[in-house]
Order: sequence, then C-alpha cells, then structure tokens
Amino acid sequence: MKKQRITEKDYLKAHRKAGREEEIARHGRPVGLHAVHKSKKAYDRKREKAGLRNLPFSIFNLSAKIRYS
Repeated sequence: MKKQRITEKDYLKAHRKAGREEEIARHGRPVGLHAVHKSKKAYDRKREKAGLRNLPFSIFNLSAKIRYS
C-alpha cells in the first residue's frame, strides 16, 4: 500500500476551507474581504431616490417653513 503525502497545495486548500467555515460560523454568512468601498460622495441615483422616499416631509416645504419663520 502506498502512503498518501500531503502536499503544500493540499495543506493550503484545507486551511482556506477551515478558515471559511469558521468565518461563516462566527458571522452567520460569508464576509467579502475584497469588496470595493462605495464612496458616499459619488453620484448614485438609486441612493438619492431612496433617500427622498424615506423623508417624511418635502425639501420644498422645509425651505418654505425656514423662509417664513
């Protein structure tokens, strides 16, 4: 019978898999480390439209209230 040798490639693969399983157990889901951070200053139409929808008042009403106060 031949003995199976654990190569460096096998060791790294097992280490990555164990680390990933530990991360999922800790956070409840996979966490992306290489995601690009989205700048808040960059134009994002979707975010701006969502922000307008969440406001309980209109910007125009607020500016009118300030002017006449």
